[in-house]
Amino acid sequence: MPDAKRLKRLHRVRTLQLGLARADEARTQAQLSSETQLAQRIAQLADAVAPAPATLAGAANLAATAHFRERLHRSAEAAMNRVRAAEAQVERSTEATRGARRDQSAVEKLMERQHAADLRAEMKALEDVPARPKK
Repeated sequence: MPDAKRLKRLHRVRTLQLGLARADEARTQAQLSSETQLAQRIAQLADAVAPAPATLAGAANLAATAHFRERLHRSAEAAMNRVRAAEAQVERSTEATRGARRDQSAVEKLMERQHAADLRAEMKALEDVPARPKK
């Protein structure tokens, strides 16, 4: 079993890794939220540019609106691709956080076992001490 000094160092490293994994997970969650909001805003803009049957617009205006709508739809597709990529990144970072948490708890269990073994060794040493002679 590793010594206590090595376990403490390993625990510090695993704690730092867990903190970094949690920070990365929070960053990816924020990125997903941002990408989702952007996709929703683009969808709202595309809906706002939809042709209205009551308006009698000129051909140039209609062509410009159609062009703008097409660009918005392409932007919406790109935004949805970014949302899917962000969701995948969130899944990966969540799994990394889970793994870091598992690693840290494994080290903590090893530390608890080491502490229990040290206590047993001390108790055994106390039991093996010769009795004090009575005067």
